[in-house]
Amino acid sequence: MKSKVYFINLRATFRENFVAKIDRLLKTAGLAKTVSKRDLVAVKLHFGELGNTAFIRPVFIRKIVHAIKETGGVPFLTDSNTLYAGTRSDSPHHIMTAIQNGFAFSVVDAPIIIADGLRGRSETPVIINQKNFEKVYIGSDIINADSFVAVAHFKGHELTGFGGTIKNIGMGCASRKGKLAQHSTLSPKVVKKTCIGCGDCVSHCSQDAISIINEKAVIDQEKCIGCGDCIIICPNSAVQIQWNQSIPVFLENLVEYTKGVLTGKESKALFVNFITNVSPACDCMPLNDAPIVRDIGVVASTDPVAIDQASVDLVNKEESIKSSCLKINTSPGEDKFRGIYPKVDWTIQLDYAEKLGLGTRNYELVEI
Repeated sequence: MKSKVYFINLRATFRENFVAKIDRLLKTAGLAKTVSKRDLVAVKLHFGELGNTAFIRPVFIRKIVHAIKETGGVPFLTDSNTLYAGTRSDSPHHIMTAIQNGFAFSVVDAPIIIADGLRGRSETPVIINQKNFEKVYIGSDIINADSFVAVAHFKGHELTGFGGTIKNIGMGCASRKGKLAQHSTLSPKVVKKTCIGCGDCVSHCSQDAISIINEKAVIDQEKCIGCGDCIIICPNSAVQIQWNQSIPVFLENLVEYTKGVLTGKESKALFVNFITNVSPACDCMPLNDAPIVRDIGVVASTDPVAIDQASVDLVNKEESIKSSCLKINTSPGEDKFRGIYPKVDWTIQLDYAEKLGLGTRNYELVEI
């Protein structure tokens, strides 16, 4: 059975501007069935790293917030802290970054709540009993929300081929421990040339898994629980992730985390992809290269698999922008994301998500 994916293009008239079209898209896609009166609604998005400007415009998010309020829901904007040390690695910096990028309350009319708490440790384990994980660790405030609206900027991604709804949910809702589990089966490593033996990681380790030996930090692999705090705490970036997962395994891990986020919210979730400013890399970068195709529009669905498949297809139907980084697969119908990342098979995430019952790749695109 085909899932419906609703689509609006970027055309506007005096009778209905583009922001008003977003409102109509949400209502047609079933927002009122997703959000009940007095629901606390987690609006999951990416606020963008400082220096990146490809993220979704805050004024569009405000329209989504107002649409949720019209249903009687109480929305809050949310994301989880990053695994790497950047401008969103703890809640104070994360919120300041969001505000500097335009997501202030005065603009979006909703508060910002970082789902995994001050340092990324506020997490709720969810039992999923899948191939790679029996249990996944999700930011608690996303689990505790009554309804869930995932709003993704659709773009290229260096590990997943493209980043859409599944990436926004599976990686974006995981606590720091969950993010590390997706990327690595090993504890973080200490780069001895960089380590100065300051002891900051020792004092912040909740498991007493780190000690200073010969003026260098040493991690006890038996005691380490993989929370990733030491990665963020180190003032010299001497503690680093051991990126040892292959791309296929990582994509499976990502999908299993998506399943964990949506467990219990199967009828309380709506997904939106903005296929605009389709940059070649993630909004986690402190920059964004020129888009690879023209701005296309926005899609919405209650099926996270169908919406990503539809978004890929819409991008691949386009001719690439000649001044972009894309040098192969530039013609309409050619795979733009394999053109950027030829070694990443993005179909794995959609096939595995379909296998886990998250949705279907078979869809009907309904333009409204």
